[in-house]
Order: sequence, then structure tokens, then C-alpha cells
Amino acid sequence: MSVELWYWPNIPGRGEFIRLFCEAFQIDYTDMAREQSADALVEHMHGLEGIRPFAPPYIVDGDVTIGQTPLILQYLSDKEGHGSGEMETDLQLLQLQLDIADFVEEVHSVHHPIASELYYADQMDSAFEKAGYFRAQRIPKYLIHFDNAIAANGGPFTLGQQPSHVDTSLFQIMEGLDYMFPNYMKEMQGTWTYLEGLQGAVPEIEGLAEYLASEQRMDFNEDGIFRHYEELDEQ
Repeated sequence: MSVELWYWPNIPGRGEFIRLFCEAFQIDYTDMAREQSADALVEHMHGLEGIRPFAPPYIVDGDVTIGQTPLILQYLSDKEGHGSGEMETDLQLLQLQLDIADFVEEVHSVHHPIASELYYADQMDSAFEKAGYFRAQRIPKYLIHFDNAIAANGGPFTLGQQPSHVDTSLFQIMEGLDYMFPNYMKEMQGTWTYLEGLQGAVPEIEGLAEYLASEQRMDFNEDGIFRHYEELDEQ
């Protein structure tokens, strides 16, 4: 039975991390709100009983309903047999996925440093200041961490020759940063060689190339997490 993915239909957002993993490993899923509507997502989420997900994305797999992107990816990886086969290593992969989630939250706070409910235009001055700090301090800190994780097993993937959910997520991180900060990322090219190698290797995973070239792969846009505002990429 197809896994139901529930996420906002018009942005890549956090849902794209799940789509990429499912496409790369050919896991059957249905992107429910893209087939129905955002209103259907809200209605479905409010209709859930018991301990409900706090927010999308979440999946429904038979009687199992799970929110939080790292947990979803770990669950699907375990269920479909795409982990390392060793508990300690799989926990390390989950640890990296949680680091990625922390980074994604920091990315979003660049253009919404005061409050996510406010428009970008209402907090531009704060966003400009935050972006400068983020480029100088936070991006290097995180990307060095991720680069070292890939280097530990020699690349091109985090587990060496075996791809995992961490690799498709790191691919999305690098693609998103290229969109958000094209000047900065071009200037820093060659700094994170293992991450750059992974960025080139992930699209070669069987099953993913077709998705990346299709209309199903949504473009980054200024409603999502990774947003390009020229003034935030000044060098």
C-alpha cells in the first residue's frame, strides 16, 4: 500500500526531503495535498486522533502516523531496508538528520529572524543583519560538520558507497544554498569537497534522475525555506 505524504502542495519545503528519499529508493508514496489541496491537508490533519503531528510534513502508513522529517526518514529507511544494518551506525545517521533539521530551521530564520508569521518585508533590516552572520559563521560551521561526516567513510556518500536518507537530504541542502546564496556559494566553491562530490553523486542514484528532470520536482521559490533575496547575498 502506498505511503501517504501530507505536506503543503506549492513549496518544496521540508516535504521535499521526504520526496527525494522516496524517489531515490523507489518507495511508493502518494503526495496527498498535491493531488487534492491545501484545504484537504488542513482538514485531514485536524481530523487525526490521538497524539497528532504538530505540523506537516507527516506520513500515514496503514495504522502508523508519523510527523517530523528526521523521524519519517528513519522510519521509512528501517521499513524498506535502506539503513546500514547496524544500530549504532543508523543512530549516527539519525543524529546527522537531526543536525540537518536544526540547520534547516536556521536557514528559515535568515529571512524570518523576528517571527515566521510576519512578512519578509516587515523584517528586512533584521534579515540583512542575520544573513551576514549566517554566511560568515553558521554555514561554514554546519557544512564542515557534514563534510567531515562524509569524509569519515571516504565518500561519495555518508556510508561510503551505499547511499542513505542523509545523502538525499544533504543534496537538498546544497541545492537550496546554491539557490539562496549563489554569490556566496560560488565564492566558497572547493571548500567542502566531499559535500560537492555528494551533490554530484546523488542525482546518479537509480530512480532519482527521472524525478529531478520532471515537473514533480518543484523549483525553489520565495514561499519556501530556501529563498533568494539579492540583498541577503551581498558580498
